[in-house]
Amino acid sequence: MSNGRLDRRGFIKAAGAVSVCAASGRDWGASGRSWEASGQRPNILWLTSEDNGPHLGCYGDAFADTPNIDALARMGMMYKRAWSNAPVCAPARTTIITGVFPPSTGSEHMRSQTTMPPFMKMYPQFLREAGYYCTNNSKEDYNLAKPSGVWDESSAKGHWRNRKAGQPFFAIFNFTTTHESQIRTRPHKWVHDPAKVRVPAYHPDVPEVRQDWAQYYDKMTEMDGQVGEALAELKADGLAEDTIVFYYGDHGSGMPRSKRWPYDSGLRVPMMVYFPEKFRHLAPPEYQAGGVSDRLVSFVDLAPTLLSLIGVRPPEWMQGKAFAGPYVTAKPKYLYGFRGRMDERYDLVRSVTDGRYVYLRQYMPHKIYGQHVGYMFQTPTTRKWRELYDAGKLNAAQRIFWERKPPEELYDLETDPDEVHNLAGSPEHREVLERMRAEQRRWVREIRDVGFLPEDEIHSRSAGSTPYEVGHGGATADGRGMRDEAGQRETGRVGQGYPMERIMETAEAASMLRPEATGKLIEAMGDEDSAVRYWAAMGLLMREKAGVTAGREAIGKAMRTDASGSVRAICAAAVTQYGPDEDFAEALEVLMQLATLESNTHFVAMLALTGINELGERARPMKDRIAALPAKSQDEPPRAGEYVGRLLATIMDDLK
Repeated sequence: MSNGRLDRRGFIKAAGAVSVCAASGRDWGASGRSWEASGQRPNILWLTSEDNGPHLGCYGDAFADTPNIDALARMGMMYKRAWSNAPVCAPARTTIITGVFPPSTGSEHMRSQTTMPPFMKMYPQFLREAGYYCTNNSKEDYNLAKPSGVWDESSAKGHWRNRKAGQPFFAIFNFTTTHESQIRTRPHKWVHDPAKVRVPAYHPDVPEVRQDWAQYYDKMTEMDGQVGEALAELKADGLAEDTIVFYYGDHGSGMPRSKRWPYDSGLRVPMMVYFPEKFRHLAPPEYQAGGVSDRLVSFVDLAPTLLSLIGVRPPEWMQGKAFAGPYVTAKPKYLYGFRGRMDERYDLVRSVTDGRYVYLRQYMPHKIYGQHVGYMFQTPTTRKWRELYDAGKLNAAQRIFWERKPPEELYDLETDPDEVHNLAGSPEHREVLERMRAEQRRWVREIRDVGFLPEDEIHSRSAGSTPYEVGHGGATADGRGMRDEAGQRETGRVGQGYPMERIMETAEAASMLRPEATGKLIEAMGDEDSAVRYWAAMGLLMREKAGVTAGREAIGKAMRTDASGSVRAICAAAVTQYGPDEDFAEALEVLMQLATLESNTHFVAMLALTGINELGERARPMKDRIAALPAKSQDEPPRAGEYVGRLLATIMDDLK
C-alpha cells in the first residue's frame, strides 16, 4: 500500500483512486478550451469531504494513502492552518454559505433554523446575479432558513454540465464517504493496519479505537478516489485550464473529541487551491505551485473570497476576509471557533488560535466534555472510552473527556499537538493567556454574539425580525446596526433588545467560578433582563451547594415566578441537584412541568429534561410520568424534532 508519497508523475492510481494526469500541475488539462461568452471569468470547482482533518500524505501523514489530493496539493497551494470555525457540519456550513459567524446570526445551535436579515444573501445568490451557473451536489445542512433563488440545482443531479453554453459555473461536489457514520459501519475489511495507527494521547489505546481510526483512513483513501474522478471529469470536459479548484474538509475527523469540539483537532481542516495559469493573477500573493501558505484562513473567509475571485466587492456585513482575488485583505492574526448546542446537549464554548496557541473559553464548565450525545455514542470508540473511564482504567490525559471542564484552556500546538496539557495555569504562559483571553472577549463583542441568550430567547426576542438585528440593535443595509446621535450603537430597537454588556459581564462572572462573584450573581437574579438572570442562575448552579445555598431565596423565587421558562428550568435544576431536601419535590415538579412539549418550546423542554437527566436515580419517582411525556409536537423545529425524544430515551434507559 502506498504511504502517500508521490513521484513527479502527478496523480498516482491506487486502490479506489483515479489517475487524472501524467505530468506536473502545469500540464494538467493543457488541452482545455476556454468558454467564450464570459471573457476571463473563471469557473470555480469546490471538492469537499466530510468529517476529516488533514490526515493526508501532503500534510505529512505517512499512514495516509491519498494520492489524488496529494497531487492536487503539489499542483496548487496548501494552507497550513485552516479552521472550519465550527466542529460539526451544520454550523460549519452555515458559516460558509453566509460569510458571517453563526453566533452573530443566532444559528450556532444544531438545526436551529433561524433567519437572516433581509439585506443578507447566501453567496450563490451573488454568483448567480453575476451570471454564474451554481450547483451543489448535494448536501446543504444550513442552520439558517434558505431564501429562494440560492442554487440553480442542489441535488444529486447538480453538475456543471447542465449549464447553458458558454456560461461560467460554480460547482460543489461533496463526498460523505468519510462521515462519522461511515467510520463505524460494520462489517468492514480493514486495509490500513489497525496495529500501525497513531492513537492520539486523549484516546485509550485499545482495539476498538484502533479499528475506528484504521477504518477512517480506509475511508480517506476511498474519498481520495472520488476526488480523482471529479478532476478527471473536469479534464475530460476540457475545462481544467479554465477552472479554479478548491479542496477542503468540512471539520475535524468524526472521531470523538475531534468532531463537536472546538479544539484544533475538531476545527483544523485540509484546504488547498489550484489556480490555472490564465488565472494566476487572481491567486493569493504568496501563491506558488506546490507551496504552503502560513496565512490563517477559515470558513467565514470562503464567501468573500469567492466574490473577490469573480470581481465583486464583498459586502461590509460579511465578517470573513477575502484571501484571493482583487479584494484580498491583509493576513489575520487570529482564527475563531465556537460550540453551541450539539444535538440534544447544551454547551457554550468559544476558541481562538494565533496559529501556535489555542485558547478555549468554557462558559459552561459545570458540564463534562463528553455529554451523552446519542449519535456520538454509536461509535465504538465512544462507548469503550466511557466504559474504561467508569472502570477507572484511563490515564490522566484520557480521563479529561469524561470530567468537568476548567473555565479556560490554553495549548501550545508546537509542543502538544494533541492538546492535552492545559497551560492556562502556567506562570510562564500568563502573557499568552491574557492576550488570547482579551482577543476572545473582543471578538464576541465585535460580532455581537447572541449565543449568550438562552436558545428559546434567540427565537422569541427576534419574532418579527432576526437574531442578527436583535444583536445589532436593528441593522441597516450595511449590517452595521442602528446608532444614536452620539454614534453609539442602540440596543432594544428590535424585539426585547440585547443588553450585551450586562449579559456578558454576568456570563463571565458566572463561568470563571470565582467564589467572590457569588454576591454579584445573587444581585443579578433581580435584573430586568431574563438573559442576565439566566446566567446568574447558571453561575449559582456552577458553584454547586455553596452557590445554591447562598442564593436559595433568589433561586426559589425565580423558580416559582420567573416569566422565562429557561430561567425557571436552570433554577429548578440547581435546587434538585444542590438545594435542601425539603425543596427537592417542588423543584422536580417544576422540571416536569417545563419538560412537556404540550406547554413549552423544544428549547425549554430540553433544558428541563437535562436537569432531570442529571438526577439519575433520584428521578425514579417520576419514571411513569417521564415515559408519558410527548417526544414530538406539531410546531417542532425542522430537523430538530428528534432531540427531545433522545433525551427522554436516555433518561428512561438510565432508569431501567
